[in-house]
Amino acid sequence: MKKEILIWILRLTASVILLQTLYFKFSGAEESIYIFSSLGVEPYGRIGSGIIELIAAILILIPKTTWMGALAAAGVMIGAVLSHVFVLGIEVKNDGGTLFILALVTLLCSLGLLYFNKSKLLSNLLN
Repeated sequence: MKKEILIWILRLTASVILLQTLYFKFSGAEESIYIFSSLGVEPYGRIGSGIIELIAAILILIPKTTWMGALAAAGVMIGAVLSHVFVLGIEVKNDGGTLFILALVTLLCSLGLLYFNKSKLLSNLLN
């Protein structure tokens, strides 16, 4: 029972963060445009990553597809973390590192979900 509760906490945390940031990506918020311009991929990177994050959040919430969503989210969040470390800096536009922390939390939740779904992940990747 405790394991199932933890899995749902990981699912909800990752999905809420992924879905919450979509507003900023899809509305063309100043911060999002700044980030993706700094990375040289505005607007396609912003919109593309938003679409991937939307799909990942939905897949994470469906128990049978959690592993797929977690894999997608982990991939995007690894990119986000590396972008912060090597290009953007931990703090972006005086956010106090909030976006970096949200990316780390989402990455850790996704990795936790991959761990708990490793049998599904391995069986689907090996077939």
